[in-house]
Amino acid sequence: MTKPSPAPSPTSAPHTPIHEMRAFNRFYTNLIGALDYSRHLYVPYTLTESRVLYELAHAPHTDAADLRAELSLDAGYLSRLLAKFERDGLVERAPSAPDPRRQRITLTARGREAAALLDERSREAVGSLLAEVPAAERARLASAMRTVRDILTRTPGRPRRRESVLLREPGAGDLGWIVQHNAAVYASEFGWNADYEGLVARIVADFAQDHDPYLERVWIAELDGRPVGCVMCVRDEAPGAARLRLLLVDPDARGLGIGDQLVGACVEFARGVGYRELTLWTNDVLASARAIYRRHGFVLVAEKPHRSFGADLVGQDWRLPLHERPA
Repeated sequence: MTKPSPAPSPTSAPHTPIHEMRAFNRFYTNLIGALDYSRHLYVPYTLTESRVLYELAHAPHTDAADLRAELSLDAGYLSRLLAKFERDGLVERAPSAPDPRRQRITLTARGREAAALLDERSREAVGSLLAEVPAAERARLASAMRTVRDILTRTPGRPRRRESVLLREPGAGDLGWIVQHNAAVYASEFGWNADYEGLVARIVADFAQDHDPYLERVWIAELDGRPVGCVMCVRDEAPGAARLRLLLVDPDARGLGIGDQLVGACVEFARGVGYRELTLWTNDVLASARAIYRRHGFVLVAEKPHRSFGADLVGQDWRLPLHERPA
């Protein structure tokens, strides 16, 4: 008598979540493999080495322990990889200022160039892939990817985590977002009028039309696929000085340390490219921002009452020397 075949497992039957996820994994790994290897995206680095360079480029305040946890790497393997990067002049290692027992990893100028080249190659490869997708389908594809990432990294009802925040360079539309969001947030929270929007628009336009990409930079903080914060580092009028401008965190994204990450990125960038000091101008009503500046070593050097943006304010000048790291 023929023994009946066992019924298929409900977890492996077609169209179940497990079946669909495994099918998607096979499809996506094949797709990424074709992108990575046929086009030699990461030469002369391995995929893991390239991912480490990416993380270091987008999270300037990175300790080795945090990097290991973020990428789920073996401690010994990461140590050997960082030693190789150090020999190649891509990174510098030093005791972390908050905790000397930890090791702070920082990209050198050569390391930033390598990371930028890899990022450019990746953008070109993905751009070529998206060029084959009908324009009407691209927004739906991007939305579906955000949904997958959101579902797999968050449990409903749980607060979002700091490590889910990405600092990146601005893309199309992000500079306009900086103007719009600054105007909306400051009008809502402080009642500032359109004069402030005009000031922000001029600052952003000046950057867009004429900036040195080696000495000036904008960061966008992204959370769940949408911009939630920004900051700029631009040359100041004083020789050897840079200016931090337009720090902003969306009210819905506060409490995740995004402001600290943005200011830290600005400080590390300014120090890394050789500025001798970083300055900023703010107003006394911005208590949360002023607390962030103090934590990063900025010192209040002058203040003056003024009438701007439809309000009576006290403007403040802050300064951070960059020849030595704050204790």
